[in-house]
Amino acid sequence: MVKNKILALVTLAIVLVGCSEQSYEPKEINPETAICKICNMSITEMDFAGQIIFKNGDHDVYDDLGCLVEYILESGEDKIGAAYIKDAQDHTWIDVKEATYVYASDIWTPMNYGVLAFASKEQANQYLADQGTGKLLAYEDLLTFEWGIHTH
Repeated sequence: MVKNKILALVTLAIVLVGCSEQSYEPKEINPETAICKICNMSITEMDFAGQIIFKNGDHDVYDDLGCLVEYILESGEDKIGAAYIKDAQDHTWIDVKEATYVYASDIWTPMNYGVLAFASKEQANQYLADQGTGKLLAYEDLLTFEWGIHTH
């Protein structure tokens, strides 16, 4: 009887651990082997890189925020655990849904989408003030945004 109770508790613990919320963390990108999932270009400008971590643990990488968003628009978000883009100031990974964005047609990005990501709205506003041009965007805006001159 005691063995059955112990077995039941161990089984329950395993099930609960398996059902716990999974963490989707970005990984470092190897520029020697990394290829953008959308445009098939080598990812040589790491400061603009993005990545998607799928719920099954797989990762895809992107050379530009525009390519990452294009993938999301084509494939949907149901299989995506998290998506990250590099911050324009300190080049750390930030969640695409939490970032604030700035668009200007003259901003250089690897695929010429012209959108930069910032960890905070304050940083994005400071960039706009310093540059004197651009448009502030949120993640939801990216899903309907007219992406400048670049098309695949």
